[in-house]
Amino acid sequence: MQATKKGDKLNEATIIKRGGGRQSDDEHTGAWKVAFADFCMALMALFLVLWLIAARDASQAKKIVRDNMANGLMESTGGKRALATNPSGSLIERFQLPRANGGSQGPGAGSKTAPTVRTQYESASELAALAHALEQMSADGGLSSNLAAVVTPSGLRVMLHDTDRQGMFVRGSPLPTDKFAKLLRAMAPLFEKMENQMLIVGHTDSLQYTYTGPRGYSNWSLSVNRALAARGELLTGGMRPESVLQLVGMADQAPLDTAHPDAPVNRRIELLILTSAQAASVKGMFGTPASSEALTSDVSTTRPDEAAIQQLRSQLAKKP
Repeated sequence: MQATKKGDKLNEATIIKRGGGRQSDDEHTGAWKVAFADFCMALMALFLVLWLIAARDASQAKKIVRDNMANGLMESTGGKRALATNPSGSLIERFQLPRANGGSQGPGAGSKTAPTVRTQYESASELAALAHALEQMSADGGLSSNLAAVVTPSGLRVMLHDTDRQGMFVRGSPLPTDKFAKLLRAMAPLFEKMENQMLIVGHTDSLQYTYTGPRGYSNWSLSVNRALAARGELLTGGMRPESVLQLVGMADQAPLDTAHPDAPVNRRIELLILTSAQAASVKGMFGTPASSEALTSDVSTTRPDEAAIQQLRSQLAKKP
């Protein structure tokens, strides 16, 4: 019996039950949902950080775009030229449709706008009134010490220069400061209402850039780019493009303070509001020449305005 019982114990089958348990239950729990929620939260936090960075640098990005537009590196309407008669974003040219009565039908065909009446500043008193209005705008913008206006026989000479406390541009850059950009935009509506044309002249001080090679960025480039930037701000403010007759960069060749060529006052933008006679003279200088008189058989010259010359001599005699 003992042997038999011992043999029976040896022949007993061992049954092992597999499956189930805790591992199987984990597959049907919500642990993966927690991990997915953490991932979504981290992704949303990333988007929030990127949005905050973009909002912080928005003003700086606008300045960079404005600087590039003023330098001609970017076009305000994009790289591709669009048809002038098309709405923005349209790639299909829209022609005017004929009407039954012989008229035309198209965008703005039925609306009539009254012609804009513009003022022509010719006399010294009129130019002085214009100078007073510009000086008031400069004072309102907190730049009263940065503007000087002088009435000349050629027109009104408006000088927007640096001071020890306030500059018109970022040093060594054609990027205008916020105050100067706002002042130019405030002047633009006044210039839009005048018939006169202007010259925009950029000036720098005598400090030179480190690399002065023939193709390096120099004060000549800086003065031209600053004049372009000033024109861009005026156009942004609403001035007509036709108001600018000439744009010039003079680098450090015409300082106001000759004793101190690196003085802040030498860094300036000049707006010369031309009389009609002076504008015609400038156009004749580079375009079709005006009538001239022969001095000898080989030399001819245009007769100057004697009254303007006498007036200029009288003004120079009063000033040191």
